Amino acid sequence: MKWFIKALKQFADFKTRARRKEYWMYNLFYTLFSIITMILDVSLEMDFSIAGISLGYGYIYSLFALATLVPSIALSVRRLHDVSKSGWMLLIIFIPFIGAIWLLVLTLKDSHKGENTWGANPKEAHTA
Repeated sequence: MKWFIKALKQFADFKTRARRKEYWMYNLFYTLFSIITMILDVSLEMDFSIAGISLGYGYIYSLFALATLVPSIALSVRRLHDVSKSGWMLLIIFIPFIGAIWLLVLTLKDSHKGENTWGANPKEAHTA
């Protein structure tokens, strides 16, 4: 949970680095909270529906997703910085199929050893 809160606190930090653990723990809690908000939307009958077919999300989930949009992008950029890639590399997601796989591989890579353009290795600073 501390990783989720840390990412929210650093919502506008696009210039440093984020550990692999920070990235994946944030995504774990983001997924859990997304599921909870979708369940709340459906149980409170606040879900969007088209022609009587529920889409599985609604106002609560939409608010949650909107509130975490910038922190999620910032964390992804910081994760790319940690593997010595530019934050603009995040745009690779728009290449169908291959882009998502490539981005997944980049987020799974271990941190770049030592200091890089975006600062000291947070993994080394955390263990010291």
